[in-house]
Amino acid sequence: MKLPIYQLDVFTNNIFEGNPASVVVMDECIDQQLMQQIAMENNQSETAFIKKEEDYYKIRWFTPTVEVDLCGHATLASAHVVLYNLEPRLQEVTFHSTHYQLTIRKEEDNLAMTLPTASYQKVEAPGKLIKGLGKTPQEVYLADDYMAVFEETKDIMEMEPDFTQLRQLDCRGIIVTAPGHNSDFVSRFFAPSIGVNEDPVTGSAHTKLTPYWARRLNKSELTAEQLSQRGGRMICRQKGKDTELLGHGRVYMQGHIQTK
Repeated sequence: MKLPIYQLDVFTNNIFEGNPASVVVMDECIDQQLMQQIAMENNQSETAFIKKEEDYYKIRWFTPTVEVDLCGHATLASAHVVLYNLEPRLQEVTFHSTHYQLTIRKEEDNLAMTLPTASYQKVEAPGKLIKGLGKTPQEVYLADDYMAVFEETKDIMEMEPDFTQLRQLDCRGIIVTAPGHNSDFVSRFFAPSIGVNEDPVTGSAHTKLTPYWARRLNKSELTAEQLSQRGGRMICRQKGKDTELLGHGRVYMQGHIQTK
């Protein structure tokens, strides 16, 4: 069996920057074990599997070690594959997963992706979080991720996490964020418990970051920068119950997976 596969760099204009993602296009669904093996072999932070239905695409997302409920950058990568490679006449595409229905549309030279805004609550900083980050945040919020807010961009840039400590936290990942110099806010994202110590650019994290910074800065449209080694940028819009993320994708490589 041969499966078409694309590898893209997402939330960037440039190859070798942003967040890499793999997109596997299926004519027929393959079993979950094979999906996980392919994701492990790809060794990207996320591999998306998509299958065309009548007027939408089914989608699932896998890290090298587990299936996840939502992945923003791999969804944007999948939309790029559909809208620029598979069906370039389309102006938008809708993906259905187990939990979400996600629509991505072309907007000038960007792709605009709408995600459900995450709800979260303010909490006390756990000791393992402080030890793992090596700094005490000003504020901490909890959804499926911890979000730790710091005072300055340099707090985020200079952070050297202890992933052994962070792995012990009961959460998907840890977002760290602060006001930006060249953007409205900056962030990094650590997820050692799901096999990704640091994610280069994390779309789903911005469903927590955007409502926080929109309220704090009294702005509905913000610029965001993720300060990983590869780096990435996006525009974030707060639209009530939804968060809209705008970004670019670049195809780095395409080919076929030979599974037998």
